[in-house]
Amino acid sequence: QMQLVESGGGLVHAGDSLRLSCAASVRTFTNYDMAWFRQAPGQEREFVAAIRWSGVSTYYADSVKGRFTISRDNAKNMVYLQMNSLKPEDTAVYYCAGGSHIVEPSSLERYYHWGQGTQVTVSS
Repeated sequence: QMQLVESGGGLVHAGDSLRLSCAASVRTFTNYDMAWFRQAPGQEREFVAAIRWSGVSTYYADSVKGRFTISRDNAKNMVYLQMNSLKPEDTAVYYCAGGSHIVEPSSLERYYHWGQGTQVTVSS
């Protein structure tokens, strides 16, 4: 079982940056691929970025490619999402997720572990 706790959300202006952090409580963090998803009010949860257990491979939604960077520190059981050039449409609750044997990193399927979410609000 893995517990995830996100932090780092807040209220920023368009063009600003934020770094989200996700702390994982689990025995073997490297058993898990990790991802960030987000959900805006009235919308479905959507994929933002994912990273394989080794940190070598990363994946991004087209809407954030070039602006967001996902990374992980396996020694600290941490996952990060660096968000630059934020836009009002990035406003959402951001969730950290973890799973094993992930076939399609952008799919919610097989991400069995989720954090409680952290709010990111970008004003224009």
